[in-house]
Amino acid sequence: SKSYNMAGWRIGFMVGNPELVNALARIKSYHDYGTFTPLQVAAIAALEGDQQCVKDIAEQYRQRRNVLVKGLHELGWMVENPKASMYVWAKIPEQYAAMGSLEFAKKLLLDAKVCVSPGIGFGEYGDDHVRFALIENQ
Repeated sequence: SKSYNMAGWRIGFMVGNPELVNALARIKSYHDYGTFTPLQVAAIAALEGDQQCVKDIAEQYRQRRNVLVKGLHELGWMVENPKASMYVWAKIPEQYAAMGSLEFAKKLLLDAKVCVSPGIGFGEYGDDHVRFALIENQ
């Protein structure tokens, strides 16, 4: 979905053992009422249409990533440059590591007006990282 700027639009299908597919359909029916038809139509149009947009979107995220990583490096925060993603997963600088990701994320928000996702939200082993989303224009 992210390749078409449709992040969060949960579009999917399942193929397999009929008993398992039916069991999943039953569970899903208790969870929601299916995918909104216009979203399904949009997903089909995205998949069947001209795919140049996928390259354009990937290039846009690459440029955003480069600007963010370069800026962080200039500040002395030596984050890794991800090969592909709409996120930068950044290890918390050593001098702030004891804070943990939640408190460090709060500090970034209050002191620098930068919003990141605390790594703890992705599991205990993520607590020494924060995640930047590359959603803003450079």
